[in-house]
Amino acid sequence: MNALQLFKCLADDTRLKSVVLIHTFGEACVCELMETLKLDQPKTSRHLASLRKCNILLDERRGKWVYYRLHPELPAWAKSVIASASESNSEGFETSLATFKQCQLNGSDCCN
Repeated sequence: MNALQLFKCLADDTRLKSVVLIHTFGEACVCELMETLKLDQPKTSRHLASLRKCNILLDERRGKWVYYRLHPELPAWAKSVIASASESNSEGFETSLATFKQCQLNGSDCCN
């Protein structure tokens, strides 16, 4: 992966927010991202598939749902870019972070 590929993959608001949420919380279920981003399942899954194709995310099926985390083989410089974007722009993601946190506190309510 080179810088151009990374930035192209993150150039969409939904994909960027998804990566920031996953970076911040360690992993995210499709249902949590749907609730947080106010998107339907096909659209959410399409964006996540794009990030998986870019090798930014790795997925794991657990029953009915798929969970995503940052790809462990993501280059250190790319992880640093994602971490910096997440930490330096938290006010831009404040609503999404709060909604995601609330979804996690509600447990499985988001995934029903």
